[in-house]
This record gives sequence, C-alpha cells and structure tokens, in this order.
Amino acid sequence: MLAKALSYGVNGVDGYPVYAEVFISGGLPSLDIVGLPDTAVKESRDRVRAAIMNTGFAMPISRVTVNLSPADIKKEGPSYDLPIAVAVLVANNQVIPESPEDTVLFGELSLDGTLQPVKGALPMVISARQEGMKSVILPKQNAREVITVQGISVYPAETLREVIYHLTGREKLPRQQQKSYQECLDNTVFPVDMADVRGQVGAKRAVEVACAGGHNLIMIGVPGAGKTMLARCIPTILPPMTYQEALETTRIHSITGALRGQGMLTLRPFRSPHHSASVPSLVGGGSKAGPGEVSLAHNGVLFLDELAEFTKQALEALRQPLEDGVASVTRVSAKMNYPSRCMLVASMNPCPCGYHGSKTKKCRCSSHDIRRYLDRISGPLLDRVDIQIEVDSVPVEEIRHTGTAESSADILKRVQAARERQLQRFAKEGIHSNAQMDAKQVKRYCVLDTGAEPLLTMAVRSNHISMRGYTRILKVARTITDLRGGDVIGSNDIAEAIQYRSLDQKYWSS
Repeated sequence: MLAKALSYGVNGVDGYPVYAEVFISGGLPSLDIVGLPDTAVKESRDRVRAAIMNTGFAMPISRVTVNLSPADIKKEGPSYDLPIAVAVLVANNQVIPESPEDTVLFGELSLDGTLQPVKGALPMVISARQEGMKSVILPKQNAREVITVQGISVYPAETLREVIYHLTGREKLPRQQQKSYQECLDNTVFPVDMADVRGQVGAKRAVEVACAGGHNLIMIGVPGAGKTMLARCIPTILPPMTYQEALETTRIHSITGALRGQGMLTLRPFRSPHHSASVPSLVGGGSKAGPGEVSLAHNGVLFLDELAEFTKQALEALRQPLEDGVASVTRVSAKMNYPSRCMLVASMNPCPCGYHGSKTKKCRCSSHDIRRYLDRISGPLLDRVDIQIEVDSVPVEEIRHTGTAESSADILKRVQAARERQLQRFAKEGIHSNAQMDAKQVKRYCVLDTGAEPLLTMAVRSNHISMRGYTRILKVARTITDLRGGDVIGSNDIAEAIQYRSLDQKYWSS
C-alpha cells in the first residue's frame, strides 16, 4: 500500500516541492521517516500518531515508512506533519481523496489534531503557484500572510479532520477571498509623523535628501536631540513599496517566523537591533544559515542607534552587504544569499558622555577618551555613508512652538517626485535610485555645470576625500538636483552635497 502527498519546503527565500511518500508493509508496528529529516521532522512521528488517533482514525498496525523526497535535501521544521498524516491515512485506505495531486499541504499538528502555523508559508505558496499548483491547504494562522497571492486557491484549515473532509469531498473548506496589494496598501497607518519633530530643519532636509536617493545616513549629536525620532519617521517619507518589493520583504520575514499572523507587509521595514547584537544576528548565520537584521531590513531601514557601542567586528561585517545589496551566509551545512538592499541609518554621540561640542552642557571626557570612542567607527565603514549630519539640542522656544510643522505627507510628495525622475532615468539600467548607481552610471548621469566642477575639485583636495567619497558626493548631488527638478548638477547642489561629508573631517581627521 503506497500513497503520497505534496508539500513544500524552504531553501533560503525560495520554496521547493517535497513529496511525503508513505509505504505500509508487514512487520512490527512502527513509523520511520527517511529523507534527511532534522530533529523536528523526526519528532513528527509522535505528533502524527496522536493527531490521527485523536481525530477518530486509526494508525496502521504495520510497519510504516515515510520518505520525504527529494532525499538529498535536508528537511527542517514541523510543516510536513500534515502531508505525512494525510498520506498515512490514504495508504491505509481510510481516506480516498478526490484529486490530491495538485493540492499542496503543509502545517504542524498538535496532538489533538489542531493545525499550528509554520514558518515560510509565503515562499512556499508563491513557488507552488509558479509551478502550476491549483490549491493549497494551510493553517488558518498563516492565511493572512498569503492573502495577496493570486492564481492559486487558498483553503485555511483549523484541524486535521477539516482537511480530510475537504479532500474527500464530504465538507469543503471555505476558499479564502484573496485581496489585491492595493487594498492592503490603502489600510496602511504610520505610528509617527515628521510634524511631531520639533525644530531640526537642517536635519529634516538631510533626511529628505537621503530618502529621495536611498542614501545611507549618520546623525551625530548630543543625547535627547531627536536623532532616534527622526530615524523612526524615515519610513513615513519613503515611497510605498511596490508589490514586488513587498513580496521580497515579506518572504524574508516569513522564513524567520517574524510575521506572527500578520498579512503582507505594506510598511517598509524598520529594524533597530540592540548595540549588543552579534555578527550572525546582523548579517545572518546560525546553524541553519538564516537571514540577519540587514536582510530583514531589505527595502527598508536598518537603524543602528548608538553606533559606536556596536562591536567593531559586527560593524565591519556590514560593509559587504551594504555595498553589494546581498548578504552571503556560509556555514558547513548550508550556503545562502539573502537580499539586503536597505538604507543604513545610524546615530551616535560625539563622545562617551555625549556632550562634546555641545552649546548647552560641558563635556567631561578627555581627548584620549573621545579619540578611542570615535575610532570604533572605521574609515571604510564611514566612507560607505553618503550623508553625515550633526544634530544639536533644540532650543526651548522651538519645543514650545505651537505652529504646524511640515508633515510626512508633504515631504513624501517631493520624495516621490524625485524617485519618479530616477525611475524614468534608470528604466533600462536595472536599478531604482541614485544610491545604486555604479561608476559608469555616475559618469553618465552626474553631469556638472561649469561652476560645480572647480568647487568639487577644491573640496576633494582640501578635505582629502577618497575616490568612494567623491563618487558618493556626486550621487547625493544628483539627488538634490532631482528634488529641485533639474537636469544638470549645479554649484549649489554640489555645495550642499559636500556639506553632508564634512563631519569626518571634524571628528575623525585629527
């Protein structure tokens, strides 16, 4: 007696088909699982046995062999419980399904037969649809996660009994009504707004430029000046994610189990790891080579508060993912590439006490303490930050000011207009923003007028700016030009872009 049920596994951020093949033969009662199962898969023997019996069916009083094919890929997690249970019942002639060959099954089983959510539902459903599968049965808690996937019928289920009744035609599960991405996008609500930030006009302008071009940003200033609040407002002035971006981002969150019943992500991710974060937690790793914070921030913002408190090893590990937009995670048992194209936003104090250069409070740090503190940020990492700004404390008059500040919606209009210019410019280039330009594209699209060239040359020589820094000044200037709707980079655009590279001279040159 042989039967099989179709399921899906996850490899990186992609799904792949897995067949749960069950063969019942003579011999002492047992249930053996082969096909490179991990511990969670091996333990499904007891979950499946209890779930079948508590659902009102009987386990075969024979030897049961379960093969998870393909057998050369390691199977991880409890998502194969449901297809194994169904295949056992079919092989034992207790269940005769109507058309199981084009139905995908996955879900963890409780001992009473209740279905529990699993990680990676979205990449599995997307891959199943791409390979022509007609329907998928999954735990009800995973249903919202896949609500925007079109072209495949989704049937949320709560128990093993409901799945069996559906497959046999006895009682069909209600089909989930899928939504368009625009419907989900229309319900987006931001918890913060730029209008809530008092003062900091110069800092807001720098943040706007960074968002308009997708540039990395660092803010240096005294404690309580509003650096963290400014950073948390950045997603509110970034253009809404496209459907493709939302799929990419949600897939990464899905495989980590971070969604926890959420639907498709419509807000750009804002990841703010603690400064005690390790290298694997930032760039990815662990025994299963999972994604890190830089990949969870894909298409969004990676905010590193108290930058100088991170370990130097962790910060240096971010250099490659930030430059390439891909985090390569290699372990003995796995090698994965996770997308990591995000905005790096960092904030830090100018010294250990936080008040070096403050106009309101005296610094109590020695010059040696300040130098040692700042040296935690390496030159190569600082070179990858396009915009550097200083954020000072806000005068009490501005804090008490009751006038209406510019809202995120107003700033977003300018940012979107600049991004539209970039999308048209790079329509055939395979990139989306000025920050993604390579050397050839910088040469082609960053054309300076006659007044801007000598100004840039003088700044590079006097400030000892590196080749990477020179290129990044041009990228930022291109964004400033886009914000004003111009075609050729002018001297004012270059002057503003140079201004955003001045803090390394102030804090790190001596």
